[in-house]
Order: sequence, then C-alpha cells, then structure tokens
Amino acid sequence: MRTRKLARSFGRAALASLMLLCAMTASAAVTIKLGWASPDSMQDPYGIGANAFKEAVEKRSNGEIKVEFYPNRQLGDERQLAEGVRFGTVDASIVTNSVLTQMDPAFMLNDLPFMYTNADQGRQLLDGEVGQILAEKAQSKGIIVLGYFEGGFRHMANNSQPVSAPGDVKGVKYRVMQSPLFIDMFNALGGSAIPMAWGETFTAVQQGTIDGLEGTVGILSAAKLFDVTKYLSLTNHTYSVGELLMSRRFYDRLSDDHKHIVREAAMEAVKRQRELNEKNTETLLADLKGQGLQVNEVADMKPFREAVRPLHDQYREKIGADLYDKAMSSIR
Repeated sequence: MRTRKLARSFGRAALASLMLLCAMTASAAVTIKLGWASPDSMQDPYGIGANAFKEAVEKRSNGEIKVEFYPNRQLGDERQLAEGVRFGTVDASIVTNSVLTQMDPAFMLNDLPFMYTNADQGRQLLDGEVGQILAEKAQSKGIIVLGYFEGGFRHMANNSQPVSAPGDVKGVKYRVMQSPLFIDMFNALGGSAIPMAWGETFTAVQQGTIDGLEGTVGILSAAKLFDVTKYLSLTNHTYSVGELLMSRRFYDRLSDDHKHIVREAAMEAVKRQRELNEKNTETLLADLKGQGLQVNEVADMKPFREAVRPLHDQYREKIGADLYDKAMSSIR
C-alpha cells in the first residue's frame, strides 16, 4: 500500500516536473514580427532580405525563434515602421536609408550622390567601421541596426533624352523622394527636382506632368516604367541601402544566446540578400531592354562627381566631418 502511494507521489512529481519543463520551453520561444513597406516577393530587394533573415534565424535557433512577416505597409509606412522600432511598438523592420536620416543626419552619408564606383565599395564601408559608427548612433536612439541590405544603384529614366553627361539632366523634371538631399542632387545637376509621393509618379510621367523618375532597377521594373518612359540611363548616382532594424527594447529582452543567433543570422541574411539581389537586377535589366526601353551606360562619371562636389561640401558638416572624411578616405 505504502509502495503504491510512493509510486503515485513520484508519478505526480514527475508529471509536475514535465509540465514545468514544457512551460519553460514554451516561454523560451520567441516570435519576431518583421514589417516592411513593399511586397513579400523574391523580386523585391526587401522581400529577398526578409526571407533570408527568416530562414537563417529559424534554422540557427532550431525553431526556437520564429519570424512572422508583415509586408505591404501592414504595420505602417516606412516612417511609421522606423518610429515603431524606435519606441518598441514594432519588433523589427526593413526601411530605406533616407528614413533614418530624419532621426540622425549621419545616415545621409549613405545617400550622397556619385560616392562609389561599384557596389563592393559600399558593402565594405557599411560592413566595416563606418557602418558600426552609424549603428551606434541608431542604438542610442533605441534602434538596433542588424545589417545593411541593398537595393542596388539608382538610375535615371526619362522621356527627354539619354543621360551621358550632367548637361543631359539640365531642365528635365525628375520625380524624387521627399528628401532634401535628393532634391539638392538633381538641382545641382541642372535638373528640376519634383518631390512626389511614389503612388502618384506613374500617372504624372504618363500625363507629362514630369519628364522622368529615378530609382533602382527593381523599383523601376515593378513600376513598369517601360510603359511610360523611353530612356533608362545607368547613372549609378546613389547606392541604395535598406537597413534591417530591431527595436532595442525587444532585443534587450532576448537571452544572450538568442541575441547571438539573431546577430549571426542577420550577417548571413545580408550576404545572401546581396547575392540574390544582384542576380535579380541583371535579370530585370535584361527584361526592361526586352520591353523596348533604350538603356545606356555612362562611360565617364567624373563630370557628375565634379558637378555634385559642392553638395558633398554642403552636407559634410551635417553628416559629421569626421565620419564623412573617414568614409571618403576608405573608398578612394
């Protein structure tokens, strides 16, 4: 009798221990809600990055960390996403670099025109000391920069003429992002910069309200610009950066092991995203040519760099002279 009672006692204790273990395991599970403004598509640079991050995190954590997607502005537009990450109402997001310039002007460094001759220069800069300095500035504002995705270089498309020299931009009305730096860039080249919401751009070009627009190959392809423009010039005027962000409040609640996993997964995702986006850009560019768009490369970038040199001098102090000089010295 006593033996049966002891057995039942041990059984109940074992069951209680098992339930406690299950509860502890369940409490260790983490879900990251990741939002961005564009589609969940393997043709979209941010969609590519989101999927690479999810795959790396879930694999490295053996499923302990899950990533849920909220694309297409489900958690807000890019500014709302960045602010949500900052204040802890959004776990993580991918946003265009220009959004972060509103929080810290140092990020304007990434939007400076005609800064790089190739994408590798941008990658090395952001993966090195300069990228770390920018990340530290963001962290002081409650944002963890996990990595720097890329959209590729931005180019000019219009209905007036191909762009081979700064003079070809003169007098042409270009839609630009609502960013002082982008407005100043096109004005410095002699063009007419028209800040405009992206959703209004296609119709504005179609109706002749503006002559053209600028953006990465992925953006221009998704917008089907070949239906409304004649010329695409590969000006490479800005290296497009999209930051993978996490709320510091969310990050601080992670265990040390999970923090390490998230960091390592982000590094893996950045590498994978860049590789896939580069291949995707080549495919989309060939498709744009096949649709009848006249595409030309720019043989000499020096005149463009000279034209925007006063702009660099103007923004050097806003960015921070030490940071600007460190960046320039590392890519020359």
